[in-house]
Amino acid sequence: MNEKFSLAKRVKSFHYAFKGIRELFTGQHNAQIHLLATVVVVAMGVVFEISRSEWLIIILTIALVIMAEALNTAIEYLADACVPDQHPLIEKAKDIAAAGVLFCAMAAVLVGAIIFLL
Repeated sequence: MNEKFSLAKRVKSFHYAFKGIRELFTGQHNAQIHLLATVVVVAMGVVFEISRSEWLIIILTIALVIMAEALNTAIEYLADACVPDQHPLIEKAKDIAAAGVLFCAMAAVLVGAIIFLL
C-alpha cells in the first residue's frame, strides 16, 4: 500500500492528535491529575533552576507518564467498544494497562525526589 504523501492528510493527522489530547485531559480524571502534577513539577523546575540534563529527564518522564495514561485510556475505550459486557480477559487487560501507568507514575515520583530532594 504505497499511498502518496499528502500534506493535507498530515495536517489532518495533527487535528486528530489534538482532538485526542483534548479528550484525554477533559474526560479522564487521572490524566487531569497528571497534568496538574506536570504544572507543579515544571514550576518547581523553574524555581529550583534545575540543570539542562535535569530538564531533559523531567521532560522525558512527563512524556512517559502522559503517554502511558493515553495508551491506558485507548485500551479501555477499545476494550469497552469490543466487549461491552464484563469479561475476565478484558478486566485483566485493563488492570495490566493501569499497572503500566502506575509504574510510570511511581518512577516519575522517584525521578522528582532525586532531582528536587537529593
